[in-house]
Amino acid sequence: MKRYKPFQTFHTFQTFVLAAALTGAASASRAELVNGIKAVVHDSVITYEEVEQRTLQTADVLRRQYRGQPEQFQKKMDDSRTENLEFFVSRQLILHEFQTAGYHLPESVIDEMVQERIREQFGNRVTMTKTLQSEGLTYEKLRQRIRDQFIVDALRQKNVSSEVIISPHKVEAFYQAHQGEFKVEDEVKLRMIVLTNSTSANAPDAKKLAEEILSKIKEGVPFGEMAKIHSVGSQRKEGGDWGWVDHSVLRKDLADVAFGLKPGEVSPVIETAGAIYLMQVEDTRVAHHKSLEEVRDQVEQTLRLQERTRLEKQWIDRLKKKTFYRYF
Repeated sequence: MKRYKPFQTFHTFQTFVLAAALTGAASASRAELVNGIKAVVHDSVITYEEVEQRTLQTADVLRRQYRGQPEQFQKKMDDSRTENLEFFVSRQLILHEFQTAGYHLPESVIDEMVQERIREQFGNRVTMTKTLQSEGLTYEKLRQRIRDQFIVDALRQKNVSSEVIISPHKVEAFYQAHQGEFKVEDEVKLRMIVLTNSTSANAPDAKKLAEEILSKIKEGVPFGEMAKIHSVGSQRKEGGDWGWVDHSVLRKDLADVAFGLKPGEVSPVIETAGAIYLMQVEDTRVAHHKSLEEVRDQVEQTLRLQERTRLEKQWIDRLKKKTFYRYF
């Protein structure tokens, strides 16, 4: 697929050939695939390596999400590569628009932004230099990144309104069409105490401690207070409070116990190979669909994002019509 600016000149073509030649020369000592050209926007080259580096940032998340589903994982990775290529193409189209539309960004403004980034991210210039060196970057590249990002953000804000108004009718229509997405399964409001169950000879007897804790809870000591003192779980500071959870949040053996408790009840001591558990169910609620009022803000946010995405696509399509670009 390729689009040409109606008045594309021979000079533009020369620039493209030169950029491709430089890229080819740079690949002499590296695998050709790494520096292969994925797209060209005016005289800027987008490489395979750029797209792949951005894609790899989400690879681990996708791998965990689609474990045991290699075909789905590969499809999601391919979709991610396509999205990331469009990200770089759109970015270069916006930067080219800045260059050709008569905009001006004073160097003093860039200097201020760079100094602010140094203070916020690195603390001082020495730390910045060491960090950039470890990442294979230079101060000049950092400065260029900050400048480019400011330009992209500023033009996006100018051309894609952030003040999108969503009518109540659209919210209600979306809710009616997507009710399945707002279904809530059976839930319990749960507190949990977790104790390490170690087989070491020097380790304290976790089961005995759990039984002592359970006795104190039955005598009237608040479950949350015991959790803050004894639990090793991540919710210790919150008194073991897990909030509302459904079956999928817990392991099956724990879920079976939790969903068998009535509001206010505390479980017996639950012993597993790695840990000892005590659970308290504060409340329960059966499966239901969330009401429109419960999800109105969520729906509005979704619709605003969809509308901003639509408006940005229209803007990028307009830029493509007047700028040379090509995919490879």
